[in-house]
Amino acid sequence: MKVKVTRRVRQASGCAQLDVAWARTPVARVLRASILSGFFGPVLSYYTRRRRSGLARLATLTAPVVFVANHSSHIDTPILLRALPRRWRRRTTVAAAADYFYRDRRRAWLVSLVFNTVPVQREGGGTADLEHVDRLLDDSWSLLVYPGGTRARGHEPGRLHTGAAVLAAHHRLAVVPVHLSGTRTAMPPGQIWPRRRLWQRRHPVRIAFGEPIHPASPADRHETIEQVQAFFAAQDSEARSAGDVDRRAGRDARGEPGDVGVGDADAAV
Repeated sequence: MKVKVTRRVRQASGCAQLDVAWARTPVARVLRASILSGFFGPVLSYYTRRRRSGLARLATLTAPVVFVANHSSHIDTPILLRALPRRWRRRTTVAAAADYFYRDRRRAWLVSLVFNTVPVQREGGGTADLEHVDRLLDDSWSLLVYPGGTRARGHEPGRLHTGAAVLAAHHRLAVVPVHLSGTRTAMPPGQIWPRRRLWQRRHPVRIAFGEPIHPASPADRHETIEQVQAFFAAQDSEARSAGDVDRRAGRDARGEPGDVGVGDADAAV
């Protein structure tokens, strides 16, 4: 029976069929808020020392928006969701790779409930099979996208896809870039849980919200992504000038340079 269910999920003709819509019902939203606060709140506080900047920029915006963030660890999503003000967090869904998170029904239900994910394809720049995402944006759900399509290999950012910019322009929404520093050291690719020994300091993590970008049309997608890339580069430079958050945290945690190993599996969350 388990094999048959898995095959049905894999053979679904589109991402809309894989979407777990009940994860956005009122009951599921209350449960998710409890999980993010009651479980992830204490866990993240034990393993990380987080600092946010740029939140005031959200005060000038009306939901929904398209958040675009760099991605280097599976811990990025809970950290970013916890960094959002509650009114934004409760109405934000996370784009997740359908071929990774939705190939098994139990995994799909879990990530959908806990992180409010929505399945997307990574082929074609992420612009194919998005009718279900369009409906969510029309229903005032904000969307978090990792435009790299996978966790970055090493500390250098990879090429960013333009699908998020196209979506934002089509719906006349702002693109809000978000940069995370320090998450790779806290939970490197290949690990299923953050790492910290009792006598070690918490991993420093920074979450920076950038200036909103307002693409005028889908034709501006490359310019929009270039602005996002410039923001990421500026934040990387700031982290390096401050001592390189990832590498410094690696030395504090292990007495050696920070981990720059490759990821274990492509993921959009």
